[in-house]
Amino acid sequence: MLVSPALRELLDSPEGALLAERLPYKIVGTIGPAGLIGPAELRYVAHVDFLTTDTYDGRGTRYGWSVPEEPLNAFLLLLVVVACVVLLLPVLIFVAAAVRFGGEQRDRRLAALRLVGADTAATRRIAAGESLVGALLGLLVGLGIFAVARQFSGSFTLWDVNAYPSDVVPMPALAALVLVAVPAASVVVTLFALRGVAIEPLGVVRTATPRRRRLWWRLLILAIGVALLVPLVGRVRVTETSVDTAWIVTATTLFLIGLTTLLPWLVEAGVKRLHGGPVAWQLAVRRLQLSSGTAARAVSGIVVAATGAIALQMLFQAMETDFTELTGEDSSRAQLAISVDAKSGDEARTMLTRLERTKGVSGAISVIRSHAYRPGPPPQGEEAPSFTSIRVGDCASLGEFATLPSCRDGDVFVFLAHGEQGAPDDTLVTRTARPGATVVLRDPSAPADGRRAPASGPAPRWHIPATARLVDSRPAPTGMYEYGILATPSAIDAGLLEEPDAETMLRLDPSVPDAADHVRNAAAAIDPTSWVHSLQNTQQSDQFSSVRTGILIGSTLTMLLVAASLLVSTLEQLRDRRRLLSSLVAFGTRRSTLGWSVLWQTAVPIVLGLTLAVAGGLGLGVVLLRTTGQRVHDWWAFLPVTGVGAALIAAVTLLSMPLLWRLMRADGLRTE
Repeated sequence: MLVSPALRELLDSPEGALLAERLPYKIVGTIGPAGLIGPAELRYVAHVDFLTTDTYDGRGTRYGWSVPEEPLNAFLLLLVVVACVVLLLPVLIFVAAAVRFGGEQRDRRLAALRLVGADTAATRRIAAGESLVGALLGLLVGLGIFAVARQFSGSFTLWDVNAYPSDVVPMPALAALVLVAVPAASVVVTLFALRGVAIEPLGVVRTATPRRRRLWWRLLILAIGVALLVPLVGRVRVTETSVDTAWIVTATTLFLIGLTTLLPWLVEAGVKRLHGGPVAWQLAVRRLQLSSGTAARAVSGIVVAATGAIALQMLFQAMETDFTELTGEDSSRAQLAISVDAKSGDEARTMLTRLERTKGVSGAISVIRSHAYRPGPPPQGEEAPSFTSIRVGDCASLGEFATLPSCRDGDVFVFLAHGEQGAPDDTLVTRTARPGATVVLRDPSAPADGRRAPASGPAPRWHIPATARLVDSRPAPTGMYEYGILATPSAIDAGLLEEPDAETMLRLDPSVPDAADHVRNAAAAIDPTSWVHSLQNTQQSDQFSSVRTGILIGSTLTMLLVAASLLVSTLEQLRDRRRLLSSLVAFGTRRSTLGWSVLWQTAVPIVLGLTLAVAGGLGLGVVLLRTTGQRVHDWWAFLPVTGVGAALIAAVTLLSMPLLWRLMRADGLRTE
């Protein structure tokens, strides 16, 4: 066999010992990247002589077999569109905020330029050029980091996704948009930030009385976003395969931008009313009162990410029921279902005994399954004779397929599929299997495909006892309502059955590690083409799982970016306050007091931002659910997001402590 590098490594390790038993083929080569999805994929291709068209074609597992890909329905498209907005908008906010890092130091440099003769217009052009050069250098560094980081993409697996470096390639159009948008944004944001600054030769003078932040235009943006979403209510249906992408993107973007612009007003209005308290609290509050805009910009990314995360979580919880279906299987009765082709009834019984005695098996529902045919030529108008299934097993196993009033060895039952899955087939059963009737245990007609010649000699017959009772079927652990004949071992010679199947449903001992793998190894040892199926009560759509995985990956990366933005913003504020911090320490302020002030300075804007995000996220989630006709399943979807916010407060505070301790040294008092 050929194996992937990851599979070779696993097979050579102690963890792969059980898997190595199931793959007893000689390794003669390695599958290259062209044949794998990612370097961590476990895949093998074996050359074996036991596969024929009979053993693999009909099971749908032949190499290269596939089904037509279904397009995403409207619900999943809505999730993807909203997720793209939610994940990309914090990046734009981070770019806009990053341009303003080090603003106070830049203002002092510009004042020095005014001192040597530059006029106001020249200083603004110089500031814009400085930002442009910084943005271009940042793009070059970012390209370099991306080029290096993508080489290690195969070393990491995020939410079960692993990729080769050659597959981590940005779309050319989007990459070009980034290369143009970032420098342009840096110039625009810089000129916008200098609109209220008077740069004089002896220093920088900001407007003495900052203008009060106006609320009306912020609410207007928010209202426009909501107004654009309202017409979509009830128009997104799961049966459709398209949504109005541009409309949804515009509405969601405006809604999130409205929340972002509302945050500075909320922080300013909130901290204005805070007074008194411990020294650390007063230092933090006073700093926020003097410069709340900087803190609000740092938290804006968190507001957008948290709002979107809450809305997406509400969508996920509501839509999960639409993409999760009950399989009908009962994993409490059995955990594995196995079917193996046998040549005779005796061989089938031997197979079942081996499986039942496998390590980790605590119980079994085992039958030998074949077919019973109506003797004589087919009825007029039918090409093949009527037939039904026949199962041979002990009373305990037969009782899992039908409701038996009583049972002992020697009994025979004819069970009818009165269940929802098979009532129309009851006539086929009664036409073939009736108490006192005779059935043929071999297909009297030649195979339609001509692949197997008819057996020689007369077909064996079996007389159904007149005492056989009619019973109703019950759903098996596989969820199916079966029908046909149930016979105990003494009632029929299993050796008469034609090419039966050994079927068993096993209960596994939870105290035995890797019990399922032991069973799979036993089944593979009996017949490598045996069918082994894990019973699950529910089954989730692969498309839904793929979308959720992609959004989780994007959310993880976005939160890391938001955390980095908040940390850099905090560090920049500390550097701008170097002289102030050194002065406070020189006057006797305790270092622990300054440390707590940094904590409160980070916590207050985040708490206000998360409060806004919870309200906005719940509102956005409700409106988006209304577009799909869904209802809210969990109003507490914001709790995990608030937990992440608390973790960010703690992480940023701890990571900023080393710099804070350095900035509180006496040399911070030096100045020019």
